[in-house]
Amino acid sequence: MEYSEMNEMSRDILMEVGNIGTGNSVTALSAMTGYTFEVEMPKIRIVKYQDVPRILGGEESLQTGVLLDINGDLSGMFMFLLDEEFSKALVKVLLGVEPENLKELDDMGRSAVCEIGNVVCCAYINAISAMTGKEIRVSIPDLCSDMAGAILSVPMIHFANIGEELLLIENRFRVEDYSFTSHVLFLPELDSLEKMLKALGG
Repeated sequence: MEYSEMNEMSRDILMEVGNIGTGNSVTALSAMTGYTFEVEMPKIRIVKYQDVPRILGGEESLQTGVLLDINGDLSGMFMFLLDEEFSKALVKVLLGVEPENLKELDDMGRSAVCEIGNVVCCAYINAISAMTGKEIRVSIPDLCSDMAGAILSVPMIHFANIGEELLLIENRFRVEDYSFTSHVLFLPELDSLEKMLKALGG
């Protein structure tokens, strides 16, 4: 089964998971940083892997990716992607220092961005767990700052023989006078996608 095979009800349910996860992530980010984050209605799309770099701004656009493996009743990957501007702003808010180069973040900077990614991804994972009743375990987050094409090569290689599609959630955040965009990618194993939709009534 692939996302493209879902009926309209299943798609609506998946969209609701995305909406709830986005709301949870905004609450968590505000609590972590002490700033009030606002977010527009998320754009939730089913896309092919090869289209993701273009959506992010091109193969060579600089991104920070935080990757989490999930296992338990459901298996797959979540990835939180921030562009260079958003990544620098978060590090500055959390640590008071704006890094010059994301590829050369010190341990404290990497830890801060990893924790942000962990919190955001877990907001969606907890939404799925609560709505499905499934137990989901999460790995330690792995962080990489590189061009979009390089960052996406890891999940794309892993899932190349499983399916061609993923769930892409685009969020536009506003905090004070600034606006930022982030993306969350959800790549479930195909049997996990079936289990999830069945549990959600799709």
